[in-house]
Amino acid sequence: MRSLLKLGVVTVVAAAAALVLSGCGVRGPLEAPREAAGAVETGNATPGSPGAPVAHKPSVLDPLIR
Repeated sequence: MRSLLKLGVVTVVAAAAALVLSGCGVRGPLEAPREAAGAVETGNATPGSPGAPVAHKPSVLDPLIR
């Protein structure tokens, strides 16, 4: 009976800890640092117009999806 009670207490404490830790941090959009606001790096982005359709690349899973 005591081991069942201990298991219940441990479960409640673990769930409470998970809830407390999930509340940490700031939720919202990412913001660039003030000194990096003028310099924008594109990285490996390919030039083109946004929203342009991309050609379909065949995959092994295509028969399963279609």
